[in-house]
Amino acid sequence: MTTAAWATANNLQELTDRGWKSKSVKQEIHDNFVAKLAAGEPLYPGIVGYDNTVIPEINIALLSGHDMLYLGEKGQAKSRLMRGLVEFLDQEIPYLDIPGTPFHEDPLNPLSQVAKDFVATHEPKDIPIGWWARDDRYAERLAPGTKFADIIGEIDPAKLAGGTSMSTEDALHFGLIPRLHRGIFAINELPELDELVQVGLFNILEERDVQIRGFPVRFDIDVLILFSANPSTFNRSGKVIPQLKDRIGSMIQTHYPADRDLGIQIMEQEADFEFGGDYPVTVPFFMKEICEQITVQARKSKYVDHQSGVSARFSIANYRTMISSARHRGVLLGEQPAVPRISDLAHLHTSSLGKLELDLMGSHQMSERQVLDSIIAEAIKIVFDEYVTRHGLDEIARIFSKGVRIEVGDLIPSTQYAERLQHVPPVWEKAFEINAADDPAVRASCVEFVLAGMHATDHISRSQEHGHTSYEF
Repeated sequence: MTTAAWATANNLQELTDRGWKSKSVKQEIHDNFVAKLAAGEPLYPGIVGYDNTVIPEINIALLSGHDMLYLGEKGQAKSRLMRGLVEFLDQEIPYLDIPGTPFHEDPLNPLSQVAKDFVATHEPKDIPIGWWARDDRYAERLAPGTKFADIIGEIDPAKLAGGTSMSTEDALHFGLIPRLHRGIFAINELPELDELVQVGLFNILEERDVQIRGFPVRFDIDVLILFSANPSTFNRSGKVIPQLKDRIGSMIQTHYPADRDLGIQIMEQEADFEFGGDYPVTVPFFMKEICEQITVQARKSKYVDHQSGVSARFSIANYRTMISSARHRGVLLGEQPAVPRISDLAHLHTSSLGKLELDLMGSHQMSERQVLDSIIAEAIKIVFDEYVTRHGLDEIARIFSKGVRIEVGDLIPSTQYAERLQHVPPVWEKAFEINAADDPAVRASCVEFVLAGMHATDHISRSQEHGHTSYEF
């Protein structure tokens, strides 16, 4: 029988008559996961590049009924993967809809004394049932600043002041984990979790019970617990208590995209940019490659702290900035479509600064902006070398040696590029082989790419002033 049929039940009698059976949250996830897997349904929508690495490990952990730690550098979709497990919960589950209990109680296995007493003193037809939606059964918390009372619980002084005895569970205030009974709870940045709280998680992970300040009643909490951490802090001695590490069922190691094309796919998916409208934008593929290659080079750079990592958000923010710079030009100059150029990359400082953490030993006092400029130049060189053979470049360089000087910039109309190159059209046809098009804006983008590539390969020189760039021999 489906959950939808059970969802019409209003009381415990109706629920049991319709054959509903209680199951643990891990069993519920297991069963729904197996059903999706067998049916060939998408398991982790929006997750790219993990098909043969991360996803099989998560699948096996779910089948094993394990709590999980997602270990990886920033921007590797750890939080998205954790939140995605909500899709393996039932659409909604029944709970005892009675006053006084802090939990969404299992109708057949009540947890609190209030619920147990209510069930014991009422007929099943008089015990109301509510329905808890899957999206409400997930919660997460950032570890820094989190206290024991926040996620586990504390004695409530207000209740004591009101005359409640410390020997009863009514004196307790429950934290997030007990309140997620029958749900999923995630803690981001586990190594930053206070040591006292880590100790408090021992019983929850091992015995599935909560004990608050030695309170004698044990609460058999049913919850799937997830953690995320950066390897540099997780592996640092003393940051995570060994006994807690030992109690985590599976460690899932994430990673950055294995190749640039996967990175571009993620970048485009997450940027979710509107390219149409009154001021459309068209992006040549080589500009997408450069944007992602900047991130690849940043991850390799000796000037960037490798332990911190370079997030996919770095690519996404830069991609949006590059496109927006082109649209800005399109609006001002009436160009449709607007096409990103190398000169638009000058604005990446706004979206990049703050996202790169420098290696203080490797940077040798270089500023973040200088490091970024170096990374951008290297990315252009790499993509340029892939696109353009050296044949023909010397001929272009010889023309520059005769005094040709070309000025480019993000606010120069595309038509002016063609005007400035009229006296050397046969040579510049080499540039248009990169992205064949008759559109002036696309051709202007190609020209800038070749100019920047020639500068990167030491064929021509470059000077920059007041937002304009000039190339000459």
